[in-house]
Amino acid sequence: MQFIKIVIAAAALACSGFSSAQSYPTRPVTLVVPAAPGGGTDILGRVFAEQLKKRLNQPVLVDNKAGASGMIGTQAVAKAAPDGHTLLFTYSSPIYYAQHTFNNVPYDVKRDLAVISEVATNTMILVVNKDVPARNMKEFIAWARKEKGHLSYGSLGTGSGGHLTAAYLSKTQGLEMVHVPYKSEAPFAQDLAAGMVPWGMGTLAPMLPLIQSGRVRPIAVLSEKRLQGLPNVPTMKEEGFPDPELVTMSWFVLAAPAGTPKPVLELLEKHAREIAHAPAMKARLEELGMDAVGGSAADFRRNFDATGPLIEKLVKISGARNE
Repeated sequence: MQFIKIVIAAAALACSGFSSAQSYPTRPVTLVVPAAPGGGTDILGRVFAEQLKKRLNQPVLVDNKAGASGMIGTQAVAKAAPDGHTLLFTYSSPIYYAQHTFNNVPYDVKRDLAVISEVATNTMILVVNKDVPARNMKEFIAWARKEKGHLSYGSLGTGSGGHLTAAYLSKTQGLEMVHVPYKSEAPFAQDLAAGMVPWGMGTLAPMLPLIQSGRVRPIAVLSEKRLQGLPNVPTMKEEGFPDPELVTMSWFVLAAPAGTPKPVLELLEKHAREIAHAPAMKARLEELGMDAVGGSAADFRRNFDATGPLIEKLVKISGARNE
């Protein structure tokens, strides 16, 4: 008798899960982007939202919640109802870096979020204002040493990959620079072009128009290979800086609140992977200096655990914790 009850309960649970996947979504989905409009995360998030809308047959509304290095928007999703109608589309900082940089992160990635997929990766670029008299890394370091103690650099925010990499470069090269964190990349890019900050670590999507106009100059890319969108810009390794800490990727992650029904998560993972690997999407990503990943939730967990030690090392060497 007890066995029959267990079988019936299991069947009911399975049917419930099937029903939740079949009926989802029942209303518009909100895609929280923890960055201001105009930056790389926002640009890709909106492209992704448009594609997801076609697959869900419901509006997917982008809600920009910038601040605290992406933690404000991420916390909002972590506390949202776990029904799949509030999702997170984020860059690396609040997922990979925050736990290593801040003492009081208001959520636990593994406990409070159900990461669905790493959608894509982005490459960081060392960029300078047009008035900086440097066109390669050798000239850049020479200029920075000459201006030692008088320079600042910008990034997407405290604890971001760009911040940690720039801090690492400053520390290891003895440059003594001041970090100027921004809520997102769009205002950083504009201030860089205006000369408010002379250099920093950015990404291709928001920087490309400024590079094309001549207001910003790319010095080196922080990846293993050159970017298709900047074929004439060398890698840091090509410039004589082979440190693994100077190969900095930014991952774009889709997540939901922990407790979201498994069938809904599986459906969203399927859509995310299809979107990332669609030919049109891959072409668009290449234009933005990004690479499609479309990984599974299991892939994310492996990457999350594997990158932790390197990030911790980067934070320790750069002295960037709780800056």
